[in-house]
Amino acid sequence: METIGADLRVMQRIPLAAAHVEALRAAGARATYPAGAFLARPGDPADRFTYVEAGEIEVVNPYTDARHLESTIGPTQFMGEIAFLDGGVWSMGMRAVSETRVIEVPRAAMLTLMGQIPEMSDIVITVLAARRRRQLDAGDSALRLIGEDEDRNVRRIAEFASRNRIPYTSLALSSPEAAQTAQSCSIAPLEPAVVFGRNVVVHDPTPEKVARLLGLNRDLRNDESFDVLIVGGGPAGVAAGVYAGAEGLRALVIEDVAIGGQAGTSSRIENYMGFPTGISGGDLVWRGEVQAMKFGTRFAMPRRVKTLESLADGGFCATFDNGDRVRGGAVIVATGVQYRRLPIDRLAEFEGVGVYYAATEMEARFCKGTQAVVVGGGNSAGQAAMYLSRAAQCVHVMVRGPSLAASMSSYLSSRLEADSAIDIRYGAEVTALHGDAHLEAVTVRDIGGGEARTIDTRALFIMAGAAPNTDWLSGLVELDPKGFVRTGPDVGADSPYATSRPGVFAVGDVRSGSVKRVASAVGEGSVVVSNVWAFLNVGG
Repeated sequence: METIGADLRVMQRIPLAAAHVEALRAAGARATYPAGAFLARPGDPADRFTYVEAGEIEVVNPYTDARHLESTIGPTQFMGEIAFLDGGVWSMGMRAVSETRVIEVPRAAMLTLMGQIPEMSDIVITVLAARRRRQLDAGDSALRLIGEDEDRNVRRIAEFASRNRIPYTSLALSSPEAAQTAQSCSIAPLEPAVVFGRNVVVHDPTPEKVARLLGLNRDLRNDESFDVLIVGGGPAGVAAGVYAGAEGLRALVIEDVAIGGQAGTSSRIENYMGFPTGISGGDLVWRGEVQAMKFGTRFAMPRRVKTLESLADGGFCATFDNGDRVRGGAVIVATGVQYRRLPIDRLAEFEGVGVYYAATEMEARFCKGTQAVVVGGGNSAGQAAMYLSRAAQCVHVMVRGPSLAASMSSYLSSRLEADSAIDIRYGAEVTALHGDAHLEAVTVRDIGGGEARTIDTRALFIMAGAAPNTDWLSGLVELDPKGFVRTGPDVGADSPYATSRPGVFAVGDVRSGSVKRVASAVGEGSVVVSNVWAFLNVGG
């Protein structure tokens, strides 16, 4: 805690300039809080920016009301969480230690100021991002998950929160902390639960319920209109969100699982320019998400687009799986691909309890001291194997083809082949799963000779057979025989990202003929915005 507090104090020393404070005074109003008064409680809307002129504010433990951090916020510093940027809610309580005088600026006015004064925006975002990183590292939040290892629904919430950079605390079912939390929330002990502070218990928890609780999508109205709808929150979609916002377009990024897409499940990307020591896919795209929010781009998540319709006025209407709708003058399809479900008996039964489609820190802990099996021969599979080898006794990589040369970057395949903790099996496939409540073993067959063997494992990672997410387009645009969106000259369009339907563009892995790399996805998402701008202002 001392190290965390010290890190936070360092970030808090970044001051706003005198001109910035004068701008806050002009846009906001002064308020005074007596000692002991709460300025924010968990679940309250993050609807104002609070700059401290005099006094002291402390972070409060949402379960005990005691001071949570050694460090406090004093004069020249400001309250705030990253949720402020997208209209979310406070995850921790904030209380005045002594009589405290502040300047409060409404969120909309503050976002306008940040757009007008980039130097102030940089300081605010740097501090808010640092606070979120500290929260993630320490697990500081009113959101607590009890029994993640024992309950599949709680584990789904953990996956949703982890992949979306939402801080939470995970408590083992039989731990003293779980018992104390259960008592504090007046719930039955030794039972899995999702709670948010002492007063909110999420019954039958789902990502959608937790998203509502955290204020995600709070401001999204049914039938709301945007300049551009960006469907898919992977590297291509988030890059498009950054550039659309920077160009002044009202943009909405829609993602059904987690911002980051398939790239967000990569534990380490080493061939992305500017990161010589590598960066996780989740961290890379999260930085882009914050950057997009800085420019005013909004995010809707978890939301799945069920259908897309072309309207008489030339615009489009996207209908979500919950029945809500949004409208857009143009649409960018950035839904990427998803790994195919292998045709193996009992696969669905073990998904989430032994069968995984991502290899992050959350899944890696199930491999500690055991064997892991990875199916696939592409970069994602290679990155997963390298990452899992740090925890697992041995990682078995099952490749259907005779080599990795055609599907994996050379630097990565060389590392796999040189790692004694990684066993690569060419011409092999998984044919059966074994276990009761959790995966316990898999059967692996040699495709050429037919020989089979059993590998004891609690974790099977499927990262092969990527299929495009295009079912929701419902014949609106032309697809190639494999279901990827056809663009450019193939459909008579001038832009390489334009589809057969004017106003609909496709970028990233979902586009037919695209290079399946994070860098190219980011590039396409960035460049396509100029095409969208031209359509809206000339051809729309």
